[in-house]
Amino acid sequence: PEGVQVFERRSIKGETRGQWYLRQMMGSANISGSRAMHFMTGNLSHQIEHHLFPDLPSNRYAEVAVKVRALFEKYELEYVTGPLPKQVFSAWHKVFRLSLPNKKPKVKAPDRERELVAA
Repeated sequence: PEGVQVFERRSIKGETRGQWYLRQMMGSANISGSRAMHFMTGNLSHQIEHHLFPDLPSNRYAEVAVKVRALFEKYELEYVTGPLPKQVFSAWHKVFRLSLPNKKPKVKAPDRERELVAA
């Protein structure tokens, strides 16, 4: 969904353990909802916690989420979460937007080179 960071493969080469955890935090989003909704999704609506602690039993994600969210607040990171319809729409919107070709540059390449040389 929108708000989730995307990382290129080359940017993660040689990352430290701390950088790996940060990437999991910034590259995941949760789905908010009732206990029943979390149960029906196998608690994988807690994707952030799942990515941070993949070996943790899924019934513990809600418990851990409180502490994880506090870390996000402490370090001023965006804890991306929202209801299922919003998250699905946002994810599809992002996929569609990223599938479009890049916009053409406003200035032709030779003119840009001249601007860089002049600067």
